[in-house]
Amino acid sequence: MIDLTPLDVRKKRGDFRKSMRGYDPGDVDPFLELAAERLEELVKSNRDLNEEVERLRRQVEAQEGRERAVQEALVSAQELRREIQEQARKEAELVVREAESEAEDLRHSAEAGVQRLEEEARRTMDRLRGEIQELHRVRTRFLRQFRRFLENELDAVTVEEQRDLELVQALDDAHAPSAGSEEVPDPHEPAPLPPVEENLTHEAEEPLELLD
Repeated sequence: MIDLTPLDVRKKRGDFRKSMRGYDPGDVDPFLELAAERLEELVKSNRDLNEEVERLRRQVEAQEGRERAVQEALVSAQELRREIQEQARKEAELVVREAESEAEDLRHSAEAGVQRLEEEARRTMDRLRGEIQELHRVRTRFLRQFRRFLENELDAVTVEEQRDLELVQALDDAHAPSAGSEEVPDPHEPAPLPPVEENLTHEAEEPLELLD
């Protein structure tokens, strides 16, 4: 395709040969001028259209670039969201595992503490039971010894009572008046002791209260 400009059309005016029955320059030249002007308008319009097309193409490319950037940003955001979700899931699983591990450790520690306290309580109970049994044995030995002591003291009191009775009887026999005579009391002799046999015997028969 040959490029044709308005200048080419205007220059072409002098290139046409004239013949006997050729064209009328008065008719052809104005037409060529009109064609050149019209062609010039078309060239200018075509240039403007090309510039507009180029501008629109650049806008489309820019829009496509923005769309690609937005699409890439969306893809990146989706990938980032998936990565964040995956990281959050892993961290949550790690936290759960750590919490379960800590809970298990606490449970074992609590069970060990309970077992230790139970063992200490058993040892304390065994020790207290042994001490109570020992105290009971000591108390029993003390009561037996105290009973023997009281029995010995009671025997001693009984012996002393018997001696007192014999002494009183001897004194009564010594001061008894002879037959047919009346005893004259000696003003310097102390008054005779009252009979104590019944009271002493009664006191000796009363049992002593022992400790349980």
